[in-house]
Amino acid sequence: MKNAIRLGLILAATTGLAACSKKATVEDLPPPPATVATAAPTPTPAQPAGPVPGSNADFMAHMQGRNVVYFDTDKFDIDATDMAALRAQAEWLKRYPAKRATIEGHCDERGTRDYNIALGERRANAAKNYLVSIGVDASRLSVVSYGKERPVALGSNEAAWAQNRRAATITID
Repeated sequence: MKNAIRLGLILAATTGLAACSKKATVEDLPPPPATVATAAPTPTPAQPAGPVPGSNADFMAHMQGRNVVYFDTDKFDIDATDMAALRAQAEWLKRYPAKRATIEGHCDERGTRDYNIALGERRANAAKNYLVSIGVDASRLSVVSYGKERPVALGSNEAAWAQNRRAATITID
């Protein structure tokens, strides 16, 4: 019981002190934080118009369709039109000596799979050999043949076949 009386007295004293304390007023509140001047956002540098120099997109933009050379039926020889396209490719490759390229050989749908794989490889190698002959390092060029497996034009007519008999140069990023 003595403990209950003591507890009552402590509560009464605490309540009395609380009642006597001064109520918080606006003057007692801490001052508002000072306004912090924010710096103007840093403008982001303008992105260059066009593809990144040395990228495959840059190569394609500079080639304007000259990344592909076309062949006659069952042929893999490089003609004057092909030479002009390959010279443009060589100029770009010489400008970016660290870039590598793959030359893809393709055929139309006629012929067996094995025949077209071999013909596609001969076409890709013909393009590679010409590039090497005009100064592109052979170690930067690889060839692959897709035969008739990756046509760009569908159809069983001369117009479609002519578009599919090709060697396409793709740079490696």
